[in-house]
Amino acid sequence: MNRRNFLTTATATSAALALGGCNESNRQAIDYSKHPSAKDKDTKHVNINRGKKTIIKLATSWPAHFPIMGIGVERFAKRIKDISGGSLEIKLYPKNTLVPALAVFDACSSGQIDAFHSGPYYWKGKNSAFSLYSGIPFGFTAEEINSWMLFGGGLDLWREQYDRYNLYPFMGGNTNIQMGGWFRKPINSLVDMQGLKMRIPGLGGEVFSKMGVNPILLPAGDIYTSLERGVIDATEWVGPALDIKMGFYKIAPYYYSGWHEPGSILELTFNKGSWNKLVSEHKAMIEVASSEMNSNMTYEFHAQNIHAFQELKNLNVNIMQYPKDVIDAGKIALGEVVTELSANNEDFAKVYNSIDKYLHLSKEWSDTSLRYFLNQRS
Repeated sequence: MNRRNFLTTATATSAALALGGCNESNRQAIDYSKHPSAKDKDTKHVNINRGKKTIIKLATSWPAHFPIMGIGVERFAKRIKDISGGSLEIKLYPKNTLVPALAVFDACSSGQIDAFHSGPYYWKGKNSAFSLYSGIPFGFTAEEINSWMLFGGGLDLWREQYDRYNLYPFMGGNTNIQMGGWFRKPINSLVDMQGLKMRIPGLGGEVFSKMGVNPILLPAGDIYTSLERGVIDATEWVGPALDIKMGFYKIAPYYYSGWHEPGSILELTFNKGSWNKLVSEHKAMIEVASSEMNSNMTYEFHAQNIHAFQELKNLNVNIMQYPKDVIDAGKIALGEVVTELSANNEDFAKVYNSIDKYLHLSKEWSDTSLRYFLNQRS
């Protein structure tokens, strides 16, 4: 759905809801001047689809009540129930209660579930282009990737490519800028990266691999134990707010600033068949509520990170920055990864080309405006 059509649908939906709701067949035929609710504010709410309830089975890659991400999806489900008058219900299945955390893509594609909440870079093994929809090292900030998605063609490309898997995605949150990881030992030079076993997904993992690291993909619940037992030597996760709750500082006290995920999108993705069966009012509600979730989650990450960062400092965590030779090697490695993946996958090349053009324009503007302001504020 393009932006113009969405706004038209959302406007019609808002009007319909204000008048007590309507079903699909009579939505366009309402005579607002004669509608009872125009005269009587106490008119009972009429549920969409005449009281029938539609239930959507949505699985996540997060534990129940998981901070920010898991709770954000729970708020989304409640929001849908409230604005639909109970006619649309999102039934949530936290990780491993219906399908494993990293099996939600396949389960949704096959129709086992109606929707899922996770991160696009987890599916790069199916199509390397999918990792680009989460973000890119040294690339988009949260604001920039949201801008590219909505107004730079990113969402259209994403939906075009997910369509082959019978899926229909929405932006479902953004982690904002992530930290570079927790290490048992300090990284003094690129030599210290060689042979490290590190939990790091997506393009960041590809880049770190070029730098001599052995990237390992692990779901959230397995990271601490793997770090504690020495299965991995280091891990990145998200940022202070979630990292402090995971307790990584107890095992790996060296915490590095990051550049591998400056603004990573999370996804709310539907089975295409399940999505197409929904009435237009329910579709519009999901559009609006998912946009709200995307924004709220982005801002909540920032709000919680700034407080959690102070807690980490009080715990005497070593806040570090990667040495220059590591950063330089990362930029070289990114170029190699992009060249190789573009040569092997037309989808990747197409998406990266779109990102590169948009990012070039955005950097020119940011260097003139935001970078100047931040330098002066400091």
